[in-house]
Amino acid sequence: MGIAAVVLSIAMGLGTPDKPQPGLWPFLISCAMVALGLFQLVIGRHNRDAEKFTRMSTAPLTGLVTLAAMVALMPLIGFELPALVLCIIWMRFLGGETWRSTLLVSALVVVAFYGIFVLALRTSIPHLF
Repeated sequence: MGIAAVVLSIAMGLGTPDKPQPGLWPFLISCAMVALGLFQLVIGRHNRDAEKFTRMSTAPLTGLVTLAAMVALMPLIGFELPALVLCIIWMRFLGGETWRSTLLVSALVVVAFYGIFVLALRTSIPHLF
């Protein structure tokens, strides 16, 4: 992912330190990601005091995929349903909450976001209602 981010940031243009273009900061952060990844690959393998891979090791990937799906669905069906599903997946399956608290908090989060961004701030966020 770091290498892909380096390539994309170069495509955006780096500029110079005194006249940066949009890709400069993503490029620097992506280079740090690549360097830290290589460091972990070489040095981190010998660390005996590390967390073992378990079923929950896939949680960050699941979070990233569901967040990307929400972003892709928002322009098509609004934010309410994707946000509700995202909250349910994150709370129940990634967080291990009970169904009752998952459904209650997920609904409250969506209602709060609707109230803040649609009603109070009148943003142009895609919404159903």
